This record gives sequence, C-alpha cells and structure tokens, in this order.
Amino acid sequence: MLISTDVIGRQLAVADVTIDRGRVRRFALAIGETDPVFSELEAARKAGYPDLPVPPTFLFCADLEICEPLTMLANLGADVRQVLHGEQSFVYFAPVHAGETVTLRAHIADVYTRKGGRLEFLTRETTVSRGDGTTVAELSSTLVVKNPEAV
Repeated sequence: MLISTDVIGRQLAVADVTIDRGRVRRFALAIGETDPVFSELEAARKAGYPDLPVPPTFLFCADLEICEPLTMLANLGADVRQVLHGEQSFVYFAPVHAGETVTLRAHIADVYTRKGGRLEFLTRETTVSRGDGTTVAELSSTLVVKNPEAV
C-alpha cells in the first residue's frame, strides 16, 4: 500500500473563506445556472435571500483552494500521474450567501484498497461552518490512486 492508513484522521487544512459576490456570479455562469437569484442581487433579495446564495457545489471549489488534492497526495507519497477522481458528495444544512465568511476544516477520513491493492482510495472530508460554529455543509471527496507495484 502506497498511502499509509496512519493518515486517517489527519487534519489537512483549516481556513476562513469570505464568499465574494463576483465569484458567485462567475461560478453560476460557468455551470450554466440561469436562475437570476444566483447572479442578480435584486432577484436574490426579492426571493428572500440576504445576498446571492451560493450555487450547489460552489463550496467544493473553496475546498479545493484550501487543500489542493494533488499536492496532498504527493505529500503522502502517491504518484499523482496515477490519480483518478473517484466520487464526491455534499450534504447541506443551511444556505450560504455572498458576503459570509465560512470556516472550512478538512481531514483525511479513510484510506483503503480494492482489486488486491491495485487501487487505493483516499477519502477527504471537509466541514463548512459559520463563525458561530453552525455547520452549513459537509463535503466528501474520494480520489483513486493506481498502485503499479501491486500485482
């Protein structure tokens, strides 16, 4: 096994991120979101939001910025040329809006193998919370590393 299971539970990053309104607009445009609540402040407020709500998966982009996954894998001894995206999931507990500052805390949740050790899986989980400690989202991402040394 290339990646030691000793890293399970390792804290990866903690960072405060302020959600920028312009970035929310650009993200909505990039994913093809046409609902104006994600790009027009007046439409968002008319819909009852205090500011632009972040589109689904937006927080994952913030997560990638605080904990660059390929650098993390390289630091764990994995060959980043052998990495595939496995899966990702999100659980949202409350909406997040432009102008808010949220704290992201990432850790390694699991490391395991399949296919007789030829494939190694690393699951990273991130909790997103407000300043008062309220959890607004939980993010999970699994990367797959091919182990060319396994038979």
